[in-house]
Amino acid sequence: MLKGKVAIVTGSTSGIGLGIARVLTGQGADIVLNGFGDAGEIEAIRGSIEREHGVRAVYNGADMSKGDAVRGLVAATVEQLGRVDILVNNAGIQFTAPVEEFPAEKWDAIIAINLSAAFHGIAAAIPQMKRQGWGRIINIASAHGLVASARKAAYVAAKHGVVGLTKVIALEAAESGVTCNAICPGYVWTPLVEQQAEGQAAVHGISRDDVIRKVFLAEQPTKRFATVEEIAALVAFLCM
Repeated sequence: MLKGKVAIVTGSTSGIGLGIARVLTGQGADIVLNGFGDAGEIEAIRGSIEREHGVRAVYNGADMSKGDAVRGLVAATVEQLGRVDILVNNAGIQFTAPVEEFPAEKWDAIIAINLSAAFHGIAAAIPQMKRQGWGRIINIASAHGLVASARKAAYVAAKHGVVGLTKVIALEAAESGVTCNAICPGYVWTPLVEQQAEGQAAVHGISRDDVIRKVFLAEQPTKRFATVEEIAALVAFLCM
């Protein structure tokens, strides 16, 4: 379905991003992986994607906290693979604390990676997409782009910003063949969330299972985690 398309997925060496990358390459897209991790493990992932799906897969370790690096990622993609058709802004970090105790450097890092990186990536990619007359921009936001939670000032602010940015880009690109959408999942079960469960258990003085049931899933209507596969399937649908 996506044969001949080139996709960038930020934060795609693990978790949701890697799941998205695997689904897009399964539909024939060439992929640019991005993120941190062990170099050998990343190379193993890259190689397995190429072998399994018969696509071109490259890795770019651009630091999403730096705007010039984000724009350089897009430029390098066009130089290496000839085009960019799909941009999935997925990279993100989290930190929790009451606002009066929230470290300024954590605020700056979360805003940079969770919000500003999406801006820089879109600004760099959309001229190429418009020239092609086709493009898909998908921002992985969060339920926290729609509602708030205590102790998450930076994350909630960033994700609200991502939702607003998505609306602006959708309007600006409406006549160009480029679409822009945001996905706003609740908790998705990933290794990162599993680590957060342990941390929250210590903060609240309750068991890990109680954290999952009483904190993470308290306002989740289905009372279950979303899965990486579900998010990735929705991204693929929005790329059609």
